[in-house]
Amino acid sequence: MTGGTSAIILPAMETSVARSPEVKLPPPEPNSLEECGLDESFVKDLILKTVYFSHRPTGRSVADTMCLPFNIVNGLLQSLRSEQMLEVIGSPNNLEQAYRYAIGPKGRERVLQALEQCQYIGPAPVPLEEYRRVVLAQSVLSTLADGVTIEQGLAHLVLSRELIDDVGVAVNRCKSLFLWGDPGNGKTAIAEAIAQMLPGKVYIPYAVIADFQIIKVFDATMHRSLVPTERSVGGDSYDHRWIACQRPFVAVGGEMQLASLDLVWDEVAKFHEAPLQMKANGGVFLIDDFGRQAVSPRELLNRWISPLERRIDYYNLRSGKKIDVPFDVFIIFSTNLQPSELCEEAFLRRIANKVYVPDPTPEQFTEILRRVCAAKGVPFSTEGLKYLYVNYYLDASRTKPKRPLRGCHPRDIIEQILSIAKYRGVEPRMEPALIDLACRTTFAEITHVTH
Repeated sequence: MTGGTSAIILPAMETSVARSPEVKLPPPEPNSLEECGLDESFVKDLILKTVYFSHRPTGRSVADTMCLPFNIVNGLLQSLRSEQMLEVIGSPNNLEQAYRYAIGPKGRERVLQALEQCQYIGPAPVPLEEYRRVVLAQSVLSTLADGVTIEQGLAHLVLSRELIDDVGVAVNRCKSLFLWGDPGNGKTAIAEAIAQMLPGKVYIPYAVIADFQIIKVFDATMHRSLVPTERSVGGDSYDHRWIACQRPFVAVGGEMQLASLDLVWDEVAKFHEAPLQMKANGGVFLIDDFGRQAVSPRELLNRWISPLERRIDYYNLRSGKKIDVPFDVFIIFSTNLQPSELCEEAFLRRIANKVYVPDPTPEQFTEILRRVCAAKGVPFSTEGLKYLYVNYYLDASRTKPKRPLRGCHPRDIIEQILSIAKYRGVEPRMEPALIDLACRTTFAEITHVTH
């Protein structure tokens, strides 16, 4: 546990996750509207909305906004021109890509009707069936991390050999993990490290379409893009409706509600936002501070029983249709509470791995403090460590613990020393006077120390 360990942020076949030979990654660029899997009228409406909310866009910019090949979009632009829905208002040259467009005489009524149905504008969606295939082809269950990868991924933390091995087993089973232990000892940091060590990348669609309903999936706050600057990868063109990303790490805490685990309907924009676990597909979904949510642990656990077993989740569209979506996440429950206080044995049995994260030993605490001092530029002092330990971690008799060692304490105390030194205009050092002030404002109770 390091000084930086406090919280910061299928159709399902569990036994067979091999990449299907029919699914090419990255998804290849479509050559026709049929290969896009989209209805012509739907795409025309999306073009009209794009032009309506743009200032004289070129044909190329319309295609780029929709993430579709120009040859597909251009054919529809010309069709809309012939229907007097669009008109060309200028071009610096005779290239069709440079034609500038505006809503035509008959286009305004249609675009307003389209906006009444759905105000989504942006990359064209991918069909739900294609989304299912790609998710399974890049399943998180197919990832493997050897011992070296595990060691390197956890090297920034000070962990026991037993804990490293437990995490390694959990990562390679890559199904579900229950982390518990006292606060400040690195549970969140371990979860983040797991997300970083999962190999490979995933392709995430900007949006999915099901039953003519849009589901927005890509979320820049949760997905780290690896988009190349060229329109091709390795010489092969690819479908730009998909964006290459690191395997997602989606973390939620006590603020999570059951509603955030279902499709969220925007009454104004008239399209859906994907739930958290769908955004986490292909990566890690951390439920931090489990048991602190407004919803009861029982309700929350009941929500996960079926997805955990079948690797499929079900959502209800605004239209009333129910759809099934892969539940392809490595789900991690992290809590400061005892498992017996939260879960029945029947649910715990469904969690593949249960790992306890203990308080650091004195030796581990010392190593954490050394690392924090080195990172923060504060000279490490053996005498300062001894003073800190005797006066703030032992009782008056100096024989019994006064408070437990926590992995986050070194970071908290050293950062407080830095603030105090800056305020006083002195060099930050692990000396009694600064340690006393730091501990007085770090720990809940005031401790009087007699020199």
